Amino acid sequence: MKYLILYAHPVQSDGLSIQGNMLYNGLLKLGKEVLPCDWNAGFQKVYSYEAFQPDVAVGVGCWHNTPQLILHPQKYNVQPVPWLVADGWVANYHDVLSSLPLVLTTSNWVTQTYKRDGVDTKNFRTAHIGFDTELFKPLTNNGAGLAKMREKLGIKEHEKVIMTVGGDVTSKGAQEMYAALAQINNEFKDWKYICKAWGESESYDYHHKEELKILEDLGIKDKVIYLTGGFSTEFMPLFLSMCDVYAAPSRLEGFGMIQVEAQLCGRPVISIDAMGPKDTIVHGKTGYLAKVSETVDLTEEKVYTWMGFKEDDVIKFDEPKTFAYRADINELAEYTHKLLTDDELRKKMGTEARQYSAEKFDYVTRAKHIAELIEGNIR
Repeated sequence: MKYLILYAHPVQSDGLSIQGNMLYNGLLKLGKEVLPCDWNAGFQKVYSYEAFQPDVAVGVGCWHNTPQLILHPQKYNVQPVPWLVADGWVANYHDVLSSLPLVLTTSNWVTQTYKRDGVDTKNFRTAHIGFDTELFKPLTNNGAGLAKMREKLGIKEHEKVIMTVGGDVTSKGAQEMYAALAQINNEFKDWKYICKAWGESESYDYHHKEELKILEDLGIKDKVIYLTGGFSTEFMPLFLSMCDVYAAPSRLEGFGMIQVEAQLCGRPVISIDAMGPKDTIVHGKTGYLAKVSETVDLTEEKVYTWMGFKEDDVIKFDEPKTFAYRADINELAEYTHKLLTDDELRKKMGTEARQYSAEKFDYVTRAKHIAELIEGNIR
């Protein structure tokens, strides 16, 4: 079987592009006939359909990418197999998605979201994202590099490091972590919290103002280190290995790639008992999943022409839909304090996090699973 993989290509630093590229490389390792192609490149896609003659076009994206990932291959008689994430809710293309013989999703929660919003998910299958487990690995022996990084950030040798990385860190649960760390600070003060965001976005600017005020009110502003900008994939294992605990009790998380990368680097992860993290973190073994304390539920939402609608509009829901989650702050404080103060526990969980993630999420293993799903369901 020949595979055409549609994703942002050449490889970019966003999750969807990395997701697609890991699948391409995994299939290549397995000896499959496979070709990568930018998901939005009209001429190259048409040429690839005609010259490579793929049996399937595996497209990485979301439901609103249906025209590029599904309708376009169908136009050229190529069977599309979308590999989907979820963002908020599924507003359009329900019939198209329901009619496909196979749809892949990145987590069980993603499938549940499509089902909640009216898509027939009988042919949906969960296919987790793959990672380069030789690149993402513990680098604690790289003493000089880690020590230099801590020195540049003003982190003292005895201080424990918590870390959160995201486009903006509030969406990854940083504000909930601030409240939890303020509780911890009353009895354990030897910590620093690194918040690394992309910056220069409307979301970052909006949330960062909130974050600074919260930190000022909590009296822990001097304990938080902000970093912005892009980091290369090759740099991330060293950066993640600098932390003692990775924390991302995300408000919305379909999978959680950076959480798996942190586990691969031998770091226990604190997240939320909902959404994608339920598929990637083993509570009490590779990290902790704090319970959900509240949800953000909406009764209506805007839709736009770029979603495939003829005009911008507002759709009212028959029942409220959950658009975001909040982790329980007391549990975040409990789990964080436990990991920061118990060196043996932290080391043990980090070792188990590495072992578990390397076995389950290696990119060749995940590519083999996807190939089996496709070859078993597409004729």
